[in-house]
Amino acid sequence: MDFELKMVIVVRKDLKISPGKMAAQVAHAAVNCALASKKRKPANFERWYNEGQKKVVVKVQDLAELYKIKQAAEDFGLVTSLITDAGMTELPPNTTTCLGIGPAPNAEVDRVTGHLGLM
Repeated sequence: MDFELKMVIVVRKDLKISPGKMAAQVAHAAVNCALASKKRKPANFERWYNEGQKKVVVKVQDLAELYKIKQAAEDFGLVTSLITDAGMTELPPNTTTCLGIGPAPNAEVDRVTGHLGLM
């Protein structure tokens, strides 16, 4: 199957969190982006969903880089979801952990995240 659309989750590398915590944060971003996309860009959502919901997790060095990626994604009109942790387990309250982008056509997402390494 060809995946023509994808969602990318951008995670901060500077946070020292467990794999389980990271998985939960990535899941929050994926769910939020899917719901936002279904509302704002239903054609993208339906196509991505029917293709199998491709997701890619990449990393940035820190919060400043995460915000730069968020701004670039929004400048291109992509759906985004910034995830901020409640601070009940491993992180202080209101720690921004990751950013969801999409789903959108691969080339559109790659303009913003294509240079980032896999997590």
